[in-house]
Amino acid sequence: MHISPVRMIFFTWMALFFIRINPLLAQPNFPDDGEVFRDDVVPKIDIYIHPDTLQWIYNNPHSNIEWRASFVFDNGNIHDSIVEVGFRLRGNTSRQSAKKSFKVSFNTYQKGRKYYGLEKMNLNGEHNDPSVTRAKLCWDLARSLEIPAPRSNHVRVFINGNYFGLYLNVEHIDDEFVQSRYGTQYGNLYKCLYPADLKYLGTNPNLYKYESGGRRAYDLKTNRAYDDYTDLSEFIQILNNTPIGLLPCELERVFNVQDYIKVLAFDVFIANWDGYIYNKNNFYLYKNPESGRFEYIPYDLDNTFGVDWANIDWANRNIYYWAPSNQQSEPRPLYTRLMSVQRYKDLFSFYLNKIAQEILIQPDYYTYMDDIRDRIYPYIIDDPYYPLDYGFNTDTFLEAYDNAWGNHVKYGIKPYFTTRLNSLQQQIQLNPIYPVINYIQVEHGGVGSPVNFSLTVWDDQPEVQVWLRYRFNQSEFVTMPMTPLQNDKFEATLDGVLGQVTLRYHFQVKDASGNFIFYPCETEELYFAPLYTSGLYINEFMASNASTIFDENGEFDDWIELYNAGPEAIWLGDKYLSDKLNNPTKWQMPDHAIFPGDYLIIWADGDMEQGPFHAGFKLSADGESIGIFNNEQNNYSAIDTYTFSSQQTDVSFGRSPDGNSMWVFFDEPTPGSSNIVYTINDNMNSASGFFVYPNPAKSNIIHLPNKKSFYIYDTSGRLLIEGKGKDFIDVSTLDRGVYLLKTFENDIVKIIIQ
Repeated sequence: MHISPVRMIFFTWMALFFIRINPLLAQPNFPDDGEVFRDDVVPKIDIYIHPDTLQWIYNNPHSNIEWRASFVFDNGNIHDSIVEVGFRLRGNTSRQSAKKSFKVSFNTYQKGRKYYGLEKMNLNGEHNDPSVTRAKLCWDLARSLEIPAPRSNHVRVFINGNYFGLYLNVEHIDDEFVQSRYGTQYGNLYKCLYPADLKYLGTNPNLYKYESGGRRAYDLKTNRAYDDYTDLSEFIQILNNTPIGLLPCELERVFNVQDYIKVLAFDVFIANWDGYIYNKNNFYLYKNPESGRFEYIPYDLDNTFGVDWANIDWANRNIYYWAPSNQQSEPRPLYTRLMSVQRYKDLFSFYLNKIAQEILIQPDYYTYMDDIRDRIYPYIIDDPYYPLDYGFNTDTFLEAYDNAWGNHVKYGIKPYFTTRLNSLQQQIQLNPIYPVINYIQVEHGGVGSPVNFSLTVWDDQPEVQVWLRYRFNQSEFVTMPMTPLQNDKFEATLDGVLGQVTLRYHFQVKDASGNFIFYPCETEELYFAPLYTSGLYINEFMASNASTIFDENGEFDDWIELYNAGPEAIWLGDKYLSDKLNNPTKWQMPDHAIFPGDYLIIWADGDMEQGPFHAGFKLSADGESIGIFNNEQNNYSAIDTYTFSSQQTDVSFGRSPDGNSMWVFFDEPTPGSSNIVYTINDNMNSASGFFVYPNPAKSNIIHLPNKKSFYIYDTSGRLLIEGKGKDFIDVSTLDRGVYLLKTFENDIVKIIIQ
């Protein structure tokens, strides 16, 4: 069984090589099905809950109380039992149906517990769909198009030993989902439900917290304690108010337009009228803190492929007029404004044609559908709830792929495809597209190391030319051809960057049709500064401190942690700290020395009257720079600088380990102490009770309680001492500072030499 324990931040303590990655448009990840989402079988899920509790749940269908239950999962390969999970109903209209949908929560009663990386499990009854397959087909199609979408599979659900029917297990969209797709979970994740039309309401972020049906239309699911809608407000303002001629440059700064247009084409093809474009409903927006852009994530795809409640023939609806016709009363700016930009409209057409030509007309696509039907049919036969809502029976199920059932099911699935393909061919307007630049990454190891650029380019032409356009400081721009690789990827490398410089860059692409594009519109910047040999570092900072640590006045101010990684004490009185790299003398640091291995907190509150450790500036959570600068005799040269993007409240950003070049988020910040989070207690014993003494050590000998074999590393992971079968350690060769001792039994102890 694969159950994660309570979440604990533990960064790798021996790090030998670091690469800094600056994603401009990061490529999403696509985790495999794993055991939970295997769809070559139909796993069995058992829920055990007190019968009176189950009856209460059914008597109160709109309650979201998660009741204690036990959970058993069996797919023929694994058989897992979990006690004390949360169990409740889920969904909207399905709560009133006979066949209800369920949510299983693995972390309700054990905080941080996960099952194969999942904190929640959604079991959807799919009661509107006689095929019980539409949503599954949609999610699979989305993933084949490389749209970050939930995984799904059919499962059999039993409650207290009674068969409740065939269900669709759909991956829950939450912080774990965005972590697995985008490599980060610290951004704002909004669940957007009716009437989430993205209409501009004003500049006040609180205007977008309005409620409908007892919940917010834009419901913030992460960082809820801070309830900050500034990023959403900015996105909606740019989307609605930017002149069309400027919209591509402005919108692409804050929104992943390239991937969204693919979703737009996908929604139109599958007739997802219950999503954003027609019904202002059922989508997520995730503000990716790595790229600074919102990502669009589709959600809830059962009302598709000819299911209709609006008396509209979706298979023949014009692909360019999909939104409601009255835009005054029913605005859909994310659809209509993008369709007003010709190159976006052409890209939308390109993706629609790609879906039709490369996926759905393939002969094995219908075979794939038939395989699903044959696999789940045995479990429809005995499903006691399948007939209850609409009178479905086994004949209904078998015919659902080829024939319309009637009422709200206007098409069988296969006839819908045929009709949509035919109408699309009549409606589509195919023009040469502009090249699509996506999935940009810039990798470097700091001053002196090469800078590697890579990106993906899609086009309707077989050959494109790609250039990196860059300059250092204020020099002339240089244009460098990028090397084509497989899978539409291109790369270029700049030799090691030396000295204190600003690198500005963007990309240009030209295809065989002569279409030419720069991306991004404005150049991106990377700032390089040599690390000062003194060993003084900006080690950690927090640009939005609401509850993590307070100063001597009881105020929760922004803070910056300095660290001395060198062998000697460093006096700060002739050095400066600044949040403006072009103003190095903004705040002179106090008459204070940091000893080797020590840390110092500077409060970035702009209130110098509160004491010598209160800087004359504040940090911006939207992103800026921090720099330590030398004195006038050294030309105010940079000792250490860092430029950061948007930050989250009460999440710090720092080096891992201390003084190294890799920066990571800490959702358990470590102000004034090491950024290596150990599984040891305050007196620096290991988790198993192993200890050394004296620690901190002022003499040349450290004693072990019994003979041990061990290694000692510095904080950069460099092996310094190796010993075998000893009960003492000679540390006379070590400078003052912090070190790590690891035994052959994998005990880890932090030792301090004074």
